[in-house]
Amino acid sequence: MQEVSGWVGPAPSSAPSSRGVPDAGRQVKTEERVLTRRPTPAAQAPARAEDSATRRTRRVAAHFPTGKTLGSWRVEDSSIPTATQNALTTLEWIGRKENLVVSGPSGTGKSHFTEGLAHAAIENDLRVAWFTLETLESTLARTKIDGSMAKTVARICRADLIVIDDVGLLPVAADAAEAFYRIIDAAYERRSIAVTSNIHPSGFDTIMPKTIATAGIDRLMHHAHFVQTQGDSHRLAEALAGRGVVPLT
Repeated sequence: MQEVSGWVGPAPSSAPSSRGVPDAGRQVKTEERVLTRRPTPAAQAPARAEDSATRRTRRVAAHFPTGKTLGSWRVEDSSIPTATQNALTTLEWIGRKENLVVSGPSGTGKSHFTEGLAHAAIENDLRVAWFTLETLESTLARTKIDGSMAKTVARICRADLIVIDDVGLLPVAADAAEAFYRIIDAAYERRSIAVTSNIHPSGFDTIMPKTIATAGIDRLMHHAHFVQTQGDSHRLAEALAGRGVVPLT
């Protein structure tokens, strides 16, 4: 026993009272809540604006032909199985560097569906480059003048998805066939390519030199989802039903 200032009892503890000292565990939890607190809408606004501007820039850079999105795509009108459409719209195949080849008659939705997927890719922060064989040929033909073809091919292949639309719709010149092969070869297992055509891929050797067609299709189809569309032209059906124009008054 120890006498302290007239009080007889156990010696007072030298440890500070818990009343005056914040609980350490509670303090850590409070700090964690502060650190993990979600930003306010006002704080998120600049980031959303920047993301929106980036997507606008990427849409312009992609050179889309019409601006059609999946929002105007009618799932039930397509001959593509609904399960296949749903699987492709997840865009997981782009993440796996897989390709997409859509072939079928004119007017059966090949380009519309593919462009819708490409727009969705941009909305998911991916980059897209859109070509026809003719625009791809002209892009690479200009590089032969200054010897910058390798740089141009590398620049195109920075896109996560490269689309080559309407292969076989027009006669394929030798330079176009070469451009087609160069992009497929450079993107092989590194980027995703989507090709639309009214010709089955096995018939590409009828529209371009057999050697180039064989080598290109071999690489293109190795990791590709192949989709065939069927039926009559949606455009012609709408025209015959009078839905292709605004009625005259």
